[in-house]
Amino acid sequence: MQALDYLLSIDINYIAIGLIAVFFTLEQILSTQFSFRDRGKHFWNSFLFQIVFFAGNLFWAGVTVFSIEWLNQHEIGLFYLIDLPLWLKLILGILLLDLSTYWFHRLSHRVPVIWRFHRVHHSDTTMDSSSYFRAHPIEVLFWFGSTPIVAAGIFGLDLMVIGFYFLVLTPFLVLEHSNLRFPAWLEKTFGLIFTTPNLHKIHHDQDQHYTDSNYADIFILWDRIFGTYKYKPADQVKLGLKEFDEDRKQTFWYLVRSPFIRIERTEKENLISHNRHS
Repeated sequence: MQALDYLLSIDINYIAIGLIAVFFTLEQILSTQFSFRDRGKHFWNSFLFQIVFFAGNLFWAGVTVFSIEWLNQHEIGLFYLIDLPLWLKLILGILLLDLSTYWFHRLSHRVPVIWRFHRVHHSDTTMDSSSYFRAHPIEVLFWFGSTPIVAAGIFGLDLMVIGFYFLVLTPFLVLEHSNLRFPAWLEKTFGLIFTTPNLHKIHHDQDQHYTDSNYADIFILWDRIFGTYKYKPADQVKLGLKEFDEDRKQTFWYLVRSPFIRIERTEKENLISHNRHS
């Protein structure tokens, strides 16, 4: 319990930055899955998103904590109807929060106005561990706050359970975006239940047929259950979005403005073709 309290006291942003420092270094040393140029420039454009998010989150985190504490004080949610031991609450909390983010993520691909912000993350044609940072601040603050609040209201999750979820989630997110080689047998073992790096890279394929799949962050089980699981060998994945495949469209300033620019999704033809042959 003491160890858990200590881990939860560490700012999750520091944990993410530490993990990325390790994996980004490994990407420069080891044989990588994809060969990219200008890694320093790519890292800087990604890290600028984290700086903006960190500034905005100083306010939004307070709103999120206040909302969850209010829900807890009024004992709102399913967990308040049954008496569960802490270890079971933590396990169920991870499952339920990951299920919630699965549906939020799936929704962000289906609703055009939300996709405009979410596509910033998918626009990365040279993905590596620093791509963890690359998400529009408006989307991240909305997701970072609304998902835990909604889950707390429905399931009765408290700040400890939610903090533990983010503690488990962060290594998954960094690892899933890292540009390292992973053995194919991972998908046949851990990939039956968990989202492996290769399975997540399929979600970042330019082909919309694959982009709109493998939404889960921790448990690929949700995609298998709800029919959104897809597979292709990792070496056949072409990363990013075709409409962002230009150097000028990979800069921080363009990406921040991009949700407010009309950019047609160029992979609709592929999706129609897949649907005709399925």
